Amino acid sequence: MEEKRKFYHSLVFPAFFLLVIWTIKVTEFALDLSFSHLGLFPLKAEGLKGIFFSPLIHSDFKHLFDNSIPLFFLSVAIFYFYRPVAYRVFFLIWFVGGLIVWLTARPAYHIGASGLVYGFASFVFFSGIIRRNINLLAISLLVVFLYGGLVWGVFPYDFRISWESHLVGGLAGLGMAFYFRSYGPPSTRKIWEEEEDEEENGLSPDQESESPSDADYPGDTDPVI
Repeated sequence: MEEKRKFYHSLVFPAFFLLVIWTIKVTEFALDLSFSHLGLFPLKAEGLKGIFFSPLIHSDFKHLFDNSIPLFFLSVAIFYFYRPVAYRVFFLIWFVGGLIVWLTARPAYHIGASGLVYGFASFVFFSGIIRRNINLLAISLLVVFLYGGLVWGVFPYDFRISWESHLVGGLAGLGMAFYFRSYGPPSTRKIWEEEEDEEENGLSPDQESESPSDADYPGDTDPVI
């Protein structure tokens, strides 16, 4: 029951975020508007607002759809496995990545949530490696299998694509994986070593040691210091 509740909780914010970005795109389409001017424009004061708004804006429905599936899957993984720090990871990758793109990218409007996708994929992948946890390593391998092609997006092969956002997002995810390395599921190797130590001491992994009774202590029962 606890695992089921944890899983359902991990769906809430990612689903809400998708609802927001799809509502924005549908509003653009229905009212024949374009919010591209709210994108991130590097080294321009008016472009600073894009740090907050650019991941919410997409050029067309295909752009939005291509980002939605990996964005949802990866953010659910973060909220499931790293619940205590999930919001911090989400928004630090968003805002730190956005600020670095504003400082370093070429002069153009940068829009879309692909920087978040790269950041989340990088975080999930490197977190599994850093923690050496079997479940997280499996997720890391799944990320490689499903989104391994993302690596080509960090190179400037198509200047219609914000490869800078991809590269910075990936680096931000790597940085967050190291920064929050003490959070999340523990190393599987560490758990195995602890179980082996318990077995060597004559205890099964799920057996607790018993405290000696008062009769085992001769003489005065007052505490000692």
